[in-house]
Amino acid sequence: QVQLVESGGGLVQAGGTLRLSCAASGRTFSSYAMGWFRQAPGQEREFVQGINRRGDITYRGDSVKGRFFISRDNAKMTVYLQMNSLKPEDTAVYYCAARAGGQLSLAVNSYDYWGQGTRVTVSS
Repeated sequence: QVQLVESGGGLVQAGGTLRLSCAASGRTFSSYAMGWFRQAPGQEREFVQGINRRGDITYRGDSVKGRFFISRDNAKMTVYLQMNSLKPEDTAVYYCAARAGGQLSLAVNSYDYWGQGTRVTVSS
């Protein structure tokens, strides 16, 4: 079992920045690939960023390339999402997720554990 708790969401103006954190507890964090997803009202959950268990391979969704950056600190059992140049269309609930096996995946249903989400609202 892995428990995930996101934090760092909030209200920000367009062009601003936020840094989301996802703290893990439970079994060995470093054995899991981690992903950030988001879900806007009335929309399906969307892949944002992913990182492999070692932290040396990342993948970004097309809508956030060049603006969002994922990182992880295995010693602190935490994964981060740095969000720059925020746009109103980035407004959503952001979730972190853990995938056993350590390999990256973009598929929502390939992740085994999910946090409760943190809300990000970007005003224009």
